[in-house]
Amino acid sequence: MNSKLTIHSIFFYINSWLFSICAVVAIAGIVTLYPAAFSSSHMNVLLKDIKADQLFIHFLKAENHYFHKDVPAESYSLSGTLFKLATNTQPKDIRTFLGRELPGFSIFDTGIAVAGEGTDFTNLPVESAPPLEVLLKEKELAMNDGQNEENTAPPVIPDKKGVLIYHSHSWESFAPLLKDVTDTDEAVSPNEQVNVIAVGKKLSEELARKGIGAEHDKTNIAAELKKKGWNWENSYAMSRETIQSAMTENKDVKFLIDIHRDSLPRGKTTAVIGQEPYARLFFVVGKEHKNYEQNLKVATELHKVLEAKYKGISRGVFVKGKSEGNGIYNQDLSERALLLEFGGVENNLDELNNSIKAFADVFSDYYWKAEPVNAEN
Repeated sequence: MNSKLTIHSIFFYINSWLFSICAVVAIAGIVTLYPAAFSSSHMNVLLKDIKADQLFIHFLKAENHYFHKDVPAESYSLSGTLFKLATNTQPKDIRTFLGRELPGFSIFDTGIAVAGEGTDFTNLPVESAPPLEVLLKEKELAMNDGQNEENTAPPVIPDKKGVLIYHSHSWESFAPLLKDVTDTDEAVSPNEQVNVIAVGKKLSEELARKGIGAEHDKTNIAAELKKKGWNWENSYAMSRETIQSAMTENKDVKFLIDIHRDSLPRGKTTAVIGQEPYARLFFVVGKEHKNYEQNLKVATELHKVLEAKYKGISRGVFVKGKSEGNGIYNQDLSERALLLEFGGVENNLDELNNSIKAFADVFSDYYWKAEPVNAEN
């Protein structure tokens, strides 16, 4: 390129700088008006590919045209980065434009760490909820609809409680346990007999039979959210208060288990193992915190043992970032924190009970192997 500065090149550089200044001012205004959309983690993702040396050279070229030469295709683009910051899109990534149109493409900050049988990007856990008024509305129960009731006396919970079971979405219920529910989106209830709190209660009893003490929190999260004037998206902030309080009062707590149920139909969430029906399990691991790798390790190990002993019971381990869900799920509070989906909205009590017993069976072995290590801490 001729070293002489032409009128065209002068106009080009002036125009570039004017555009950059205007873009920065516009972005500053957007960040001021909508600070929640520009969290530190969000900015880290957008700026992660920028290299300091390339950025320095870019500005050096703008001031000293001796250094100007054809720009390599992969070098830093100021205008491109400004565009990505302003629009939250990745122009070179087709998933940015198809993410909301094609199933699974929206999950471009997430992935399946370990897939169980039949698990792919078209049948992953979905986070959503109706308004709090719906979540708090009582519904008629259908508890005797072909469900087998166990008459055995509940076990005595050991005094030492090394597990905390809680429910960030305590309203999540099961359609077969509710009368006249034809739309699965309506399978929500504050009643502890038909929502995931019933699963937690049963799990705490099964763990007690294995000699493991579990503290079970039965907080009606929807009711507490209403008291604070929060919506359902603040449910993890709400349950975080429960976890922190429990861990402060009980130093024996080593494992956190947040129990949910999925919204997919029974065809995706049910497995027949040894001629018995089971509600399939699914692990969710948030990756936006320092304990991510350790929590992923625990979930993966449990998944593998479950599959070895009860083939088909686990749908796998799903890793989620902030672009698709909470991204943390309070798992930063422990290196042994689990978010576990027990079945789906169409699973019945028999299927759930079978899976609870299977998980307790596998988890108890895992717990007791970890206990000698915990005792030294």
